[in-house]
Amino acid sequence: MEKLKIGFIGLGQRGAAYGMKDGSIGLLGNVLKNSDDVVVTVVCDKYRERLAAAAEKIVAHGYDMPMQTTDYKDVMNAGVDAIIISTSWDMHVKVAIEGMKAGIPVAMEVGGTHNIEDCWKLVDCYEETGTPIFFMENCCYNKDEALVTALVRKGLLGEVVYCQGYYAHDLREEIAGGIDTHHYRLKEYTENNCENYPTHQLGPIAKILNITSGNRFTKLVSMSSKSAGLHEYIVNNPKYKDRLGDRVFKQGDITTTMIECENGETIFLKLDTTLPRLYERGVTVSGTKGFYCQTTESVILDDGKYNHELDSYKKAFFNQEDYAEYLPEDWQTITEEQLKAGHGGMDYIMLKHFFRCLRERKPMEIDVYEAVTWMSVTALSARSIAKGSVPVECPDFTRGKYKTRKTVDTFEVFNN
Repeated sequence: MEKLKIGFIGLGQRGAAYGMKDGSIGLLGNVLKNSDDVVVTVVCDKYRERLAAAAEKIVAHGYDMPMQTTDYKDVMNAGVDAIIISTSWDMHVKVAIEGMKAGIPVAMEVGGTHNIEDCWKLVDCYEETGTPIFFMENCCYNKDEALVTALVRKGLLGEVVYCQGYYAHDLREEIAGGIDTHHYRLKEYTENNCENYPTHQLGPIAKILNITSGNRFTKLVSMSSKSAGLHEYIVNNPKYKDRLGDRVFKQGDITTTMIECENGETIFLKLDTTLPRLYERGVTVSGTKGFYCQTTESVILDDGKYNHELDSYKKAFFNQEDYAEYLPEDWQTITEEQLKAGHGGMDYIMLKHFFRCLRERKPMEIDVYEAVTWMSVTALSARSIAKGSVPVECPDFTRGKYKTRKTVDTFEVFNN
């Protein structure tokens, strides 16, 4: 079987784990672990030291030296079968459109967008070209999210009424460190105040609620706290105090967003990245027959097993392994090596699915309409906050097709 030739655009922390002690966080390492299917033939980044490090990593895996370029347009002319985009957030849409216009299938990293018009441009480009585009929301492939999705699809939670999720991650060092590493979050937190990273928590929830496939977001309201955490962290850190101590950050420490869905469900999102805390996505699903909570790894069904006393509910903490039989095949058969391949195995599984969809010409499991719907929450939340937390209408990027459109779950194509 001839391997797919992949062009890689963006080789920083997410792209190639540049400067990171834990190399598994980078997509490049996981692409190389899918070596039965693909070979990386071109790498692109505007910083030459990143190019050299990525090329060295590719050669160390036994491959030929890849072409190296600082111009992403060169990648479009290098005979690749697909491109992977892991640039800064503000370049995702621009590069994806160039690839689609060139007829090259695209896998685009996650992040929000500050421009609703960019969302429409992405949709229009896809509808004009038909070029496949895949949104790399890895959390849709995570074990916990896969389990709760399966529980919903099997009807064990009944009719879903409410969902919530967080992106709660202490990123103070990463943001401040951007002054040395070129990390784009420093600029983002300086210039914007919004739900800037919605898709980790929202993507799996949107899948569960069939958003863009019989359901849609109708309106949202966002609210942001004051910004204090980053400033305090910086002025107490000798490494950054002199260079960033006078920086004013627009981004509030805690941003909360409520979304209303056409079918009557509501969603709560929280962005919490500039205060001390443990990592948490907090995916929670409440239905008429049951409840799932990622934080406590709990499944509580309306079967009489747990009564309404507090101590009884505590017995459900960490019981989700009792429902492991509902996990998709990828999680039933995952190996230790794959678990260590990146973000607990979900990166490996996500990329495996993308490459198989591409090779077998299957529908992309997270398509352009889902991508822009989730990404648009960033711009919409900024609009709501700026106007005093007023309700904001959510666009229908399917132009009405959501009423009859059928999407696929992330594990549906290959495991059913």
